[in-house]
Amino acid sequence: MTERFLGKDLLGLEPLTADQIRFILDTAEPFKEVSERAIKKVPTLRGKTIVNLFFEASTRTRISFEFAEKRLSADTVNVAAAGSSVEKGETLVDTARNLEAMRIDMVVMRHPSSGAAQFLADRIRSNVVNAGDGTHEHPTQGLLDLLTLRDKFGRIEGLKVCICGDILHSRVARSNIWGLLKLGAEVGVCGPASLLPLGIEELGVTVYRRIEDAIEWADALNVLRLQLERMHAGFLPSLREYNRVFGVTVERLEKAPRELVILHPGPMNRGVEIDSRVADGPHSVILEQVTNGVAIRMAVLYLLAGGRPEMAEAAKGRAGEAGE
Repeated sequence: MTERFLGKDLLGLEPLTADQIRFILDTAEPFKEVSERAIKKVPTLRGKTIVNLFFEASTRTRISFEFAEKRLSADTVNVAAAGSSVEKGETLVDTARNLEAMRIDMVVMRHPSSGAAQFLADRIRSNVVNAGDGTHEHPTQGLLDLLTLRDKFGRIEGLKVCICGDILHSRVARSNIWGLLKLGAEVGVCGPASLLPLGIEELGVTVYRRIEDAIEWADALNVLRLQLERMHAGFLPSLREYNRVFGVTVERLEKAPRELVILHPGPMNRGVEIDSRVADGPHSVILEQVTNGVAIRMAVLYLLAGGRPEMAEAAKGRAGEAGE
């Protein structure tokens, strides 16, 4: 039932319906409590083998998936491109097929090329979870942002959420836009014209050219970092100039007509897109995002493995079994 509802893989939020997204968010709720217990484990994926295949550097996403897998009692294997056969010229498909020949159940993959997760999912039987592919999507980050907003406001429908910063290079922005719109939020984007994709208005978002206008309109800001590693010359005059014009500062938030909620997917460039007093202040739900990330990833892995939402509620009560 679950596989038919979600499909074999989680590759992005664009293909999902609103009901499917709510289904994942609701399933994550009981898993939050697992992380608060003395024994932070449930036996729901005992016997399953999950490979974390990361072709790009990652800290938070990789560790969050590892925590999720271990708390579900799965066996995990971490494979990084550096030092692997990929450096010797092995293709993505050969790597995955060799892993699958070892009878793995699931692959969590991050890759610098957009579409890589779909490419892999079409060629192996194992479940594939997209942990970020190029500038395409980062679905579990989008889901954890949605869960954090729902926790804070009690709803998504009707919220005004502005995504600020480097929209052009951001897979997080795309997953957020799809997820928010499907759940009935109003979405804005704000950033330099050089960092906004052409025709982004066609997705159903409103473009704000000034951060002050975005702050005046929004209930929440999702502040993105400048992905300098993906940029070439000409996108920005300087980081200092970007902060002066688009930085989210306490002074700017104090002029807002309402208390704003501030999200950031990390890693943060403090003093560039966001000031430390904002990141660490009362507006921020950044640490809540990190906590929710583990619960969301537990829910995704659990559901793709064939679990049912009602069983997740029952599983949290058996946390001690995994420690026996």
